[in-house]
Amino acid sequence: MSLRPAIVVLAAVPRRPHAGGTHPLLQSLGPGNVLSATLRHAAETRWPVVVVTTEDLAATAAAWVAPRDLIVLDETDAARGQGYAVSIGVSAQARAAGWLVLPGGMPLVRPATLLAVGAALAEQPVAYAQYHGRRGHPVGFAAELYSELAGLSGDGSARRLVARYPALPVEVDDPGVLMDVDTDTDLAALRAAAGAA
Repeated sequence: MSLRPAIVVLAAVPRRPHAGGTHPLLQSLGPGNVLSATLRHAAETRWPVVVVTTEDLAATAAAWVAPRDLIVLDETDAARGQGYAVSIGVSAQARAAGWLVLPGGMPLVRPATLLAVGAALAEQPVAYAQYHGRRGHPVGFAAELYSELAGLSGDGSARRLVARYPALPVEVDDPGVLMDVDTDTDLAALRAAAGAA
């Protein structure tokens, strides 16, 4: 078994287009876009990274992960919900020491935060990042939960799994754990935060 957790980046959940009809994860941010910034931070951990995505985002994701770690869902599978995307990503790295689930629209989550949540899996089966007492992402799952993760389907199933097990909050000095791009307002706030950093 690998000694390191894997990071499962979810970029397959349908999102409303932003201004100009552009996918939220393809909106510009710094030298690239939202998804590439998320993947850059994940890659900086030097842990395995798996991306579960759709065809419109595949080219961006392919620049950051090996072909075997890029899972492109068709419209039918993407519509099966976040739980299904988690299960596919976890199954792709079945021998990992655990898994961190990170939405693709969270480009300000720092590599140190990912590492801290992963380390916490040695203490509890579930761990998550929090900032000033507010729960955020990523959410980590220990290897002992593989069978349950691999069987997830539908929206909300991952949250129900989290609720069934002791979960360890990992307090981090990283406001990015609360910032997910879904609307134009989110994007404006994200760009302001990225500029301030």
